[in-house]
Amino acid sequence: MNPVDLIIKKRNGQKLNQQEMATFIKGVSDDSWADYQVSAMLMAMFIKGLDDQETADMTMAMAHSGHQLNLDIVPGIKVDKHSTGGVADTTTLILVPLIAACDVPIIKMSGRGLGFTGGTIDKLESIPGFETDLSEEQAVHQAKEIKMAILSQTDNLTPADRKLYALRDVTGTIDSIPLIAASIMSKKIAAGADAIVLDVKCGSGAFMRNERDARALAAAMTAIGQQVGRKVKAVISRMDQPLGSYVGNSLEVIEAIEVLKGNMTGDLLDVTLTLGSQLLCLADRCKSPDEAGQLLRDKIKNGEGLNCLSKLITAQKGNADVINDYRLFPQAKVRQVLAARAAGYLSSMRTADIGQAFIETGGGRKKKNDTIDPAAGFIFHKRLGDKISAGESILEIYTQSEQQAKTAEDKLRQAIKITLEPAETRPVMIDLI
Repeated sequence: MNPVDLIIKKRNGQKLNQQEMATFIKGVSDDSWADYQVSAMLMAMFIKGLDDQETADMTMAMAHSGHQLNLDIVPGIKVDKHSTGGVADTTTLILVPLIAACDVPIIKMSGRGLGFTGGTIDKLESIPGFETDLSEEQAVHQAKEIKMAILSQTDNLTPADRKLYALRDVTGTIDSIPLIAASIMSKKIAAGADAIVLDVKCGSGAFMRNERDARALAAAMTAIGQQVGRKVKAVISRMDQPLGSYVGNSLEVIEAIEVLKGNMTGDLLDVTLTLGSQLLCLADRCKSPDEAGQLLRDKIKNGEGLNCLSKLITAQKGNADVINDYRLFPQAKVRQVLAARAAGYLSSMRTADIGQAFIETGGGRKKKNDTIDPAAGFIFHKRLGDKISAGESILEIYTQSEQQAKTAEDKLRQAIKITLEPAETRPVMIDLI
């Protein structure tokens, strides 16, 4: 098929059939379409849109553009989760061992952090010795043995998506719901899971800034799941403040451990339990979310979730002694309290700006190949709606230098607002689609 004919067809608002969409994605994969032709097609898709069937066809073509993880030797319904990202989103580190403790296999491919969004792989690599560069064969064998594995994304997974994303980034076609949905779901499908739960975040620290767009993305991704025969549920949650109270790579691992020890509750636990409940229902492990939620709480209470985290760390060559000795993590040289200058109520946080302040501590990346400090970050002592006295600690900054701490403090003070009157606080969970 002539690329120009397909571009014109989409430019004119006509629907591409499955074969035509496969031709486009093959042209992306084997470079038989020039970059300017791919860019033209992306712009046509951006302006004219894609219907559910086109989006599903594009997703499957991208999923088949590279290698797909074969999980057939792992018994049971295999599950996976995806978050659209945010600050202090530590759900994976809690969820994976809890789901495995419920005898449901979960294999999670995760990425590194870029910009203000933290990466699960960076967090795990703050554990001394922890290996994330598992081969696909190693990950599948591990999942068969202990029901869980977390590995870094492989280069041969959805290569067409990587090329398309690079072009979308420089052609003004990033903000397309169908293209975003196809990008996310192609990777999830190629990773081999039977059932997927999606955490679509909205708010000041999320990719989707408003609830309307988050709902549209959630609906698009669940529609893809229905079209291609996967069980998919989407949870919409808020990112109006960091999800957890700990921001940073080793710090977030510590918070995950504390949650699994039963020592911490709040938004992070609530979102984790919601996602986990949906996964257990999709895996036919539980009949209702209430039953599933209780099972997950029991796994925290009886220590089985924490034990599974220890198994995961050990299986991937990490030092599981960190669970009981946080001194084994990399340590910050500077710890600086950020205190309130006036009394009042913590009324708002510009969460993306908090994420940018985290980058200034050395804990995040501005460019893909930047080296990060695993010890850097923040521990928040206050949440939205909390009353604060003058001089009281809002948070503590962890860095390797006084200058990093000062730069981060300046950004944090601009991002955090204290008012005389309490502001309305909203629940972290919005809806389930």
